[in-house]
Amino acid sequence: MTAKSEDLFVEIDDVKLCYRVEGDPSHPPVLLIMGLNSQLIHWPQQLVDKLKEEYLVIRFDNRDSGLTRWRTGEPPADGYRLVDMANDAIQLLKHLGIDSAHIVGASMGAMIAQRLVINCPERARSLCSIMSTTGNIWVGYAQPGVIGELIKEPPSDQEGAINHIAALYALIGSKTHAGEEAPRRRALAEAAYKRSLDSNGAPAHPGGGARQVGAILLAGDRTKELNGLTLPTLVIHGNEDALIHISGGKATRKAIPGAQWLGDPEKGVQGMGHDLPQPLLDAVANGIIDHLNTADETAWRPVEGTKGQGARTNAATP
Repeated sequence: MTAKSEDLFVEIDDVKLCYRVEGDPSHPPVLLIMGLNSQLIHWPQQLVDKLKEEYLVIRFDNRDSGLTRWRTGEPPADGYRLVDMANDAIQLLKHLGIDSAHIVGASMGAMIAQRLVINCPERARSLCSIMSTTGNIWVGYAQPGVIGELIKEPPSDQEGAINHIAALYALIGSKTHAGEEAPRRRALAEAAYKRSLDSNGAPAHPGGGARQVGAILLAGDRTKELNGLTLPTLVIHGNEDALIHISGGKATRKAIPGAQWLGDPEKGVQGMGHDLPQPLLDAVANGIIDHLNTADETAWRPVEGTKGQGARTNAATP
């Protein structure tokens, strides 16, 4: 039986978390974690559809994004940290009865993923770090002016806000594929805007982007901790990334023993910015699936009566 895509909710420590589950519950689970000012819908459905052919795909809105809401109605007065966001992901897995999953993160979501696998390695089957960095301030830097645009509050009217969001996607996204991506960026901006409104039609997460940036800045350098990881890892980065320079991806690959790299050894995925443009989705999806398949060195046997959970046995065992 295949799990259908719909917005589901669970109350965990600080938030009422919105999530979706797609695919066959008997298949190995993969958890997708999205990044700064982004929502679960920022994972292209084409990519999700490809993954769910072989995996149970779980994605969610981070705190301060999309349909996820603060349980108290207000964010913590002193903000939060990446470790808090990683804990949100772990609590979701616990809610779903999943002991461990493949962890795939993009941008800030990959920073959260890194923190998750560092703190709770038993929860992770593998790691895929997309367009991200290690926390070392000398790598993975943004082009001048980009961060300021990202944390700027959008216009109050709907049309202005959607135009603002679409312009941000163009600022940080692929330049090679900008023309064909323009209508998709506009449609995504409109969908993201509408999912970020409260019941009164007002923005549901004022200041949320700044709080997420704060969590990134306070996270520190994870390089030494990444040096200690032993799980299969794939790093994906594009040569046109204006938000996180490709040096961040290279540093991540160097930091994690045995980490693999998708694309050109120096340029990574050519034509990819800080986005997942449609013309490159097949290459990215195939790279991720090859990585996940390789990481599954032992057979996956579904446990009857569980949801997205299974027993791992030696592949040579009949």
